[in-house]
Amino acid sequence: QIGKIQERLAYYRELEDRRATVLKSIDEQGKLTDGLKARLLACTTKTALEDLYLPYKPKRRTRAMIAREKGLEPLALAILAQKAGAPLDAAAFVNAEKGVADETAALAGGRDIVAEIVAETADVRSLVREAFAKEGVLVSEVVDPKPTTPTKFEQYYEFQERLASIPSHRFLAIRRGQTEGVLRVKMTLPSEPLLLRIQEKVGLNPASPAAPELALAVEDSYKRLLVPSVEIDVLVDLKLKSDRAAVDIFAENLRHLLLQAPLGERKVIGIDPGLRTGCKCAVLDATGKFLTTTTIYLTQGDRAATDAQVEICQLVARHKPDAIAIGNGTGGRETETFVRQTLQKAGAKDVIVVSVNEAGASVYSASEVAREEFAELDLTIRGAISIGRRLQDPLAELVKIDPQSIGVGQYQHDIYQPLLAARLDEVVVSCVNHVGVALNTASAPLLSRVAGVGASLAKKVVAYRNEHGAFENRRQILKVPGLGPKAFEQAAGFLRLHGGTHPLDASAVHPERYALVEQMATDMGVELPKLVGNAELADKI
Repeated sequence: QIGKIQERLAYYRELEDRRATVLKSIDEQGKLTDGLKARLLACTTKTALEDLYLPYKPKRRTRAMIAREKGLEPLALAILAQKAGAPLDAAAFVNAEKGVADETAALAGGRDIVAEIVAETADVRSLVREAFAKEGVLVSEVVDPKPTTPTKFEQYYEFQERLASIPSHRFLAIRRGQTEGVLRVKMTLPSEPLLLRIQEKVGLNPASPAAPELALAVEDSYKRLLVPSVEIDVLVDLKLKSDRAAVDIFAENLRHLLLQAPLGERKVIGIDPGLRTGCKCAVLDATGKFLTTTTIYLTQGDRAATDAQVEICQLVARHKPDAIAIGNGTGGRETETFVRQTLQKAGAKDVIVVSVNEAGASVYSASEVAREEFAELDLTIRGAISIGRRLQDPLAELVKIDPQSIGVGQYQHDIYQPLLAARLDEVVVSCVNHVGVALNTASAPLLSRVAGVGASLAKKVVAYRNEHGAFENRRQILKVPGLGPKAFEQAAGFLRLHGGTHPLDASAVHPERYALVEQMATDMGVELPKLVGNAELADKI
């Protein structure tokens, strides 16, 4: 909810900035009437604001501008006014010097001005935009000449669907096809009913001698000016709507991935499968600390496979891991089968073998975070460490990777990138603070996601911990240089400290409320540690 409030706030700030610019621009032109100002101030959407601003917006040279230069504006206003019984005197505007050769040319110029006035009327634009959004149909066709080889867009070679009901993934697929030059895309809508509604909006009076000219101008305005402009607006809105829907799917998938149940503090061997270059194995202790590495070859003959079996058995015997995590990339399935069979032959039934999603592991391997942590190790070994740690604690390991590199949705590169990045970052922060962070073991990338901490402060916390040893209570982090009362107030409730001097340091209770919880325990006649995490006692409070 706070995220949504933040999003709306950003939208309204942009709207207010744009409103100020629009008001200033129209005022400088000397055209800002009280009525127009009131309408501009009443706008609650950017679209409505831009529609009102359109007639006053500086634009390139148009047919209507040329007609005005020829002195045809009074004729255009006469066509719009449609005085009953008063015939149009087009002959009065014939002027060879100005390029108005005859009455036909005068009327054509007058209609050009009327067409622009109609196209720039906010109510008319709103009407057409709404009609396209509700009743318009998106049509995609294969380009001419048709591609000679099969493409992934064949289902859209002859395709149409209503804009109001097209799902986001389908629209993004069609857009991809258009971008790659395979599809041609357009929007269709029956024009007759809409033209009648526009005529009604501009007040067409069939009894007026100017009615035929106004009807022609409305038709020209619709086909030449309104449709191309509104089509762009509607497609932009549909793209934004599709982006939001796709980002929601990304966010939900990422949340599930981050909140997978961790194996916890158990010894693990991480294996990054490789067919040609061999499988890199990394042994990790219960806290995720890297101990040793080796490489095994499964596909280079019987001798190499036998050596690999011996190597695995020796690693298991020496380090006694609880689990072996195997990346699910190329060769993952073969490696998993091989390890299972090897453990079965060796009688190591207690060691579990788990296939782990390795998406983004290579990104982590080459990242600055990995270089800082394991400067002396090869990229592939860093990948094996990441795979092992993902089993121990998915959240703690995945926060080190740009969430966009984890690959948890469709059409990632077609989505508006700042929107995707901001939303995924929001999910990571939300998950980290939802779970809480172990203050004495968390890495700097994980701590940086805690509310109120950030990247530079997280590094200072880790540096202080390395220099002075483990924290004994939450308040001790106030000794970290640069971490003041405000940062503590925000962060303390999300930092977990097990085995500290205060039992509530391991809970989600904020230090501000310790006294209150202590009073609860006193009132119930139980010791504080017994109350923490006891649902039965908590229900009696």
